[in-house]
Amino acid sequence: MSALIALSTSSIYPETTSHGFEYASRLGFDAVEVMVGIDAASQDFAKVRSLRDYHEIPVCAVHAPCLLITQRVWGTDPWGKLEMSAEMAHEVGAPVVVVHPPFRWQKEYAAEFIEGIASLEAQTEISFAVENMYPWRATSKREMEVYLPGWDVSLFGFHNLTLDVSHAATSSIDSLDLAKRMGDRLRHLHMTDGTGSAKDEHLVPGRGNQPCVELLEHLAQVGFDGSIVLEINTRKAGTRQVREADLMESLDFCREHFRPA
Repeated sequence: MSALIALSTSSIYPETTSHGFEYASRLGFDAVEVMVGIDAASQDFAKVRSLRDYHEIPVCAVHAPCLLITQRVWGTDPWGKLEMSAEMAHEVGAPVVVVHPPFRWQKEYAAEFIEGIASLEAQTEISFAVENMYPWRATSKREMEVYLPGWDVSLFGFHNLTLDVSHAATSSIDSLDLAKRMGDRLRHLHMTDGTGSAKDEHLVPGRGNQPCVELLEHLAQVGFDGSIVLEINTRKAGTRQVREADLMESLDFCREHFRPA
């Protein structure tokens, strides 16, 4: 089985989850990753299932609501959010839940996170793919560690991992090297790009300085069979035509450079 090339609904923000499914189906993506956010449709199991069925496109992953702006989506209990994410994943047939490591101020959650993720995977039979993050940088020299057990999730005992290329760039690390460190624990890829600035850029692949071509070629060579999810920032696109062009450029980039043997 080859990897699916999917579209994250976050890539079309500020358009809606419904628009995300429409773009993915019309432009020829293989699947959709649903970012659970402030858009009500993204929180509604029945609505997501309906969008999946109407557009005849599968959901490859549910991204749990763990951003600062989604602190109150599905309540304030972080474990409750993950349980709801797993329920949605079951409801729509997605095998993966993407989750960020806890913030430092979520001390009780963080203390149990590694063991708790393993327990959820055993209970739900869903893969919780923990995503690499990055140190927050107020200046080029001053960094703040805001995640526990840490932003480089390859260093800890998680069974399933998500590699985000933009986060690697913001961390000033090489995404290809990170993929090799993750090894067969790499279950899910957020394909994007970055220049290494303190801002998490989520550029169209090929517009930054990460080794995006080499990363996709490596994953094809080792038989990666997870999902390659386009997660780019199109907020400044201005028009739907420009947004669509960015999405198509990203999709074509992945299809050109990810060619399984």
